[in-house]
Amino acid sequence: MINGSISFWYQETGIPPLRPPLRETLDADVCIVGGGFTGLWTAYYLASARPDLRIVVLEKRFAGFGASGRNGGWVTGSVPGLRSRYAADRGRDAVVAMQRAMNQTVDEVISVSGAEGIDADVAKGGVLHVARSPAQLRRLRDQLAVEAQWGNTDVVELSAEEVAARIRVDEALGGSYSPHCATVQPAKLAQGLARAVEGKGVTVYEDTPVLELRPHRAVTPRADVRARWVLRATEGFTASLAGLRRLWLPMNSSIIATEPLSEAEWAQIGWEGREALGDMAHAYMYVQRTAGGRIALGGRGVPYRYGSRTDADGSTPQRTVGSLREILAAMFPSLRGARIDHTWSGVLGVPRDWCATVGLDRVTGLGWAGGYVGTGVAATNLAGRTLRDLVLGEDSELVRLPWVDRQVRRWEPEPLRWLGVHAMYAAYRYADARESRTAGPTSGVATVADLVSGRR
Repeated sequence: MINGSISFWYQETGIPPLRPPLRETLDADVCIVGGGFTGLWTAYYLASARPDLRIVVLEKRFAGFGASGRNGGWVTGSVPGLRSRYAADRGRDAVVAMQRAMNQTVDEVISVSGAEGIDADVAKGGVLHVARSPAQLRRLRDQLAVEAQWGNTDVVELSAEEVAARIRVDEALGGSYSPHCATVQPAKLAQGLARAVEGKGVTVYEDTPVLELRPHRAVTPRADVRARWVLRATEGFTASLAGLRRLWLPMNSSIIATEPLSEAEWAQIGWEGREALGDMAHAYMYVQRTAGGRIALGGRGVPYRYGSRTDADGSTPQRTVGSLREILAAMFPSLRGARIDHTWSGVLGVPRDWCATVGLDRVTGLGWAGGYVGTGVAATNLAGRTLRDLVLGEDSELVRLPWVDRQVRRWEPEPLRWLGVHAMYAAYRYADARESRTAGPTSGVATVADLVSGRR
């Protein structure tokens, strides 16, 4: 089993050769800090709208090195954060518009991939969430009612038999299905997008860590970039920038990838539709059937490293691998003996109120986008288009979405941050274990953890 080495996705594609670093101070119209999906989509849409702009992207390692090349490959229409919290600030209609925009974003990602010739193993099979305990089933039905409240009426309830007709998940009591989701090979998408932006005249500097953001300036060890607009697109790595350690919390998520399964094994499971698969557990998991016939399953391991530290190569503790393997075996008992070929980890950005934000200060020229709480493969595309309109001064529907210019309070200082996050996930694991043994309601422990963490 390969542990780390960035991700399985890069084992498939190979690590790309590095582009040259920034070596001398230069001037630009737009400087984008971060070469992941947020930065690349922003560069793509800005360059498409205004080919005359001088746009540079600064990336610490290589484009797609972070979460963009390590995630579970869900292009989901889920709104990144709590819709009720957005509505409290901007009203219900704005949130309904955001849900509609997110649903449309799934097709936008697919459309651009096709137009740019990016072969990212796209499969639009929708997303299936299963309930495997009575408490999970009650939460699923509650969630369906919430979806209807926000106008997301394409989400439907499935019986146990209807779930099994799609994917035979052991002990599934029911489920929900939404068509607004696709799966991709994320490293292929990130690398293809990087090539596409270069084709539009954008310069991507790799091996170029940014140390600090100032008005109209990005500071690196070798040189600076002076620009009218400096856009922060660093997501889970934001804590590495001067003065921003407590802005967004870098939450760790880990994934395992099985060996390629045989036709007989797939015949037992089904899954012909290539749906994304999730559950209703508190410590949730996410799964896809890859184009190469593997199962990639992710979830929480060590949720957070003290001081907002992030790892370099995605190495994963063996106890986390064991926990993910047990989830796989519980859902698909026939795969208990399946070989795990690769495991890796990455970080996602989590704001204190668990709601994403996009914004631009027209005085300092500093802009930002991120805090997608795990929905970034699609949400980054919408954020990139929104930043485009903010930079260009467009009075569009996108700039009126409720995540625009949201300000959130910072996370607590250490050791409170570390203690709080680890206590929260210990509570979720306890609640999941208790719910799996009883027919009772949602554990009160999980409810308290949600309230304390800001997830409610």
